[in-house]
Order: sequence, then structure tokens, then C-alpha cells
Amino acid sequence: FVLPSLAALVLLLGYPTAAAVASSFSAPRGSALTLANYAYALSDPIFWLVVKNHWMFVVLTVVAHVALGFAVALLLNLPVPGITVFRVIAILPWTIPDVIAGIMWRWMYDPLYGVVNDVLRRLGVVDQPVTWLGEPSLALLSVAVADIWRGFPFVMLILLAGLQTVPQDLYEAAAIDGAGAWRRFLHITVPGVMPMLVVAVALDTVWQSRRFGLIEAMTQGGPGNLTEILSTFVYRQYFKFFDYEYAAAVAVILAVMLL
Repeated sequence: FVLPSLAALVLLLGYPTAAAVASSFSAPRGSALTLANYAYALSDPIFWLVVKNHWMFVVLTVVAHVALGFAVALLLNLPVPGITVFRVIAILPWTIPDVIAGIMWRWMYDPLYGVVNDVLRRLGVVDQPVTWLGEPSLALLSVAVADIWRGFPFVMLILLAGLQTVPQDLYEAAAIDGAGAWRRFLHITVPGVMPMLVVAVALDTVWQSRRFGLIEAMTQGGPGNLTEILSTFVYRQYFKFFDYEYAAAVAVILAVMLL
């Protein structure tokens, strides 16, 4: 009964994985096994810049997803009329494909026509347009903000499901014993959703490490390599520079990191 699904899994995932690992140990246009691709990665300053960008992006977005997703999940768990409508609204950013979200935010960040600069100028925060995606110190943060907006509903959904499994009797008993809202949150809510929180952080870390469409649509890894993360770096090495073996080695390094 399991064999057809297992065969499909091996065909669609197992073979490409094995081929990528084999390619990472191969010399260009050669059949000899070599560690040259890994040695080159470890000595490549661009690779280490991309690794730094990658984990800055992943840590920033995952922490923000958890914080914002937890806050919104708490609000959406309140017993108020019409809460279903608000839950649907909160989920909408997550339904937008990566590429579409990237194009939207690229236009919003546009120095001349973007709504971000227009609003900030009207509020007196800036005097002149800011090149959000072209400024080296702002580019990665600007991409992360776009991703935080799009990605927090994923974590929110998981935590909202966890909140709905916490027994209300615990809150009532704690309130009778004199526990305030903060103590109820720390000693009932947080332990109650902790298993779901661990799952959310693990899954979100994997998804953020694989983020591609949004970054490619917004910056294509620029300016320079300052918004390049490992997934876009692998794509560029493989499909733009045709350095298949090096791209495979970097992909294997990313897989080891995630494992």
C-alpha cells in the first residue's frame, strides 16, 4: 500500500538529492571525486558574505514572524463578534505568491513613485526620497520587512491552533487564585503553545532558508551581493554562471546547516 507513494518520493526527491550530492563531489566535466568545490566555497569571500546575509535574514524574519504572529494570534483568539472576518483578513498576505509580493513591495519602495517614501515625506520623517533597495545599509532590512509582512500569517496560524487547545479551565482557576493577566500568559499560555511554537520556528526557519521568489523579484540579490542568500546564490551559480558542481556543493552545505 505504501510502495507507490514511496516510489514517487524516491523518484521526485531521492534521485535529485543523490545526483546533487554526487555533482558536488565532481570536478567540472570530469568524473573524479574531489573536495575542490567545498574547498573553494570555504575560501570564497562572496560565499561567506552570502552566509552572513542568509542567517541575518533568516534570524530577523523568523523572530519577527514569531513575535508578530504570536501577538496577532492572541488577538484573533479573543471571543469577539466577527472574529472569523478578522482571521481571514490576517491570513491574506500569506496567500500572495512570493513573486507577486516582491513586485508589490518593489513598487512601494520605489524612490520616485513608491508609497513608502510618499508617506514618510508627508509625516516629515525624511526630507528626500530614500533608495530603500539600492542603499547598502538598508537593502537587506527592506527585503526582510517585505518578507515579515508576507510570512507572519504562517506562524500565526500554527500558534492560533495551539492557543485553541489550551483549556479555558486553567485560566479560570488561575484567575480565582489571584493570578493577573501577565502571570496567566507566562504560566499557562506560553507552556500551552510551546510544542506548536517549536514546530513553527523549525518550519519557518526551513522556509525562510528556501526563500527565493520575493528576493529575486525585489533585488535579484543586489546591490552587489548584499541581499543574496544561499538559495538565490545557488540559483545564480547554477543557471547564470553554469557552475553546476559549485552550486551543488553550496546546496549541500545549506542542507547540512538546516539538518
